[in-house]
Amino acid sequence: MRERLAQIAGPSAAALPRGYQRLGNTLLLHLPSSLTPFEHEVGRYFQEEMGVATVLAFDGVAQGEHRRPSLRRLAGPGGPVLHVEEGLRWHLDPSEVLFAAGNRSERRRAGALVRPGERIADLFAGIGYFTLPAAKFGDPKVVHAVEVNPRSYAYLLENVRENHVVERVVPHLGDNREVDLPLHAFDRIFLGLLPTAVPFVPRALDLLNKAGGWLHLHLTTSAPQWRESSCASVSQAVEAAGGALLDATPRRVKSYGPARSHVVVDARVRP
Repeated sequence: MRERLAQIAGPSAAALPRGYQRLGNTLLLHLPSSLTPFEHEVGRYFQEEMGVATVLAFDGVAQGEHRRPSLRRLAGPGGPVLHVEEGLRWHLDPSEVLFAAGNRSERRRAGALVRPGERIADLFAGIGYFTLPAAKFGDPKVVHAVEVNPRSYAYLLENVRENHVVERVVPHLGDNREVDLPLHAFDRIFLGLLPTAVPFVPRALDLLNKAGGWLHLHLTTSAPQWRESSCASVSQAVEAAGGALLDATPRRVKSYGPARSHVVVDARVRP
């Protein structure tokens, strides 16, 4: 592809991305600005060489409450895809909803964390990022999955059916602070919001059973001190909400821009 591109782009062809994210029959690229004048040629080359239907380029970070991706189409028709990963089947439109390749290990881990019979809340369910592996592989009693974005919620419903976990998942459309969820009822709560889910700690403590349980809380923080700063943020939020932090283990998920990291803190908490 670089040889083909060099015929029209000259030395700029050296900047052709070496990596990509593949979702079903769609590729997502980080395209450098030097190749913007040739972006449709780049899209066509990837389309032909990789045998995909659509090629999209990231055009900035997701913004707003609904976390809609910022992408532009380089080649192909776009639209919904079926993506298969770790024994799960995901329906989504990459131009409408987020699905980060870098979070694959966390999606896998969600199923391993859940213990048989647990009651789970996923407060930022999206299309089922943690809900589906928790429900399918973790053997919980129930997973309450809350999503505010109507498009993501529609895919959540479709994916719950596709993966045969309808009997274990209770979906909710709306803001998790306003949705009518049972208080003091959950053993484990996923809070998968970036850049930070820390402001939702008080809501999570209201939902956690009185004997205590686990919060899996995502946030971004300074890369060099990610362990210390992430745990400090969670500890301060739990104490400010009247809870007690019994244990906290931070895990770095991936890079999140220059000198910042996406971190998840596994926090054992008593309300």
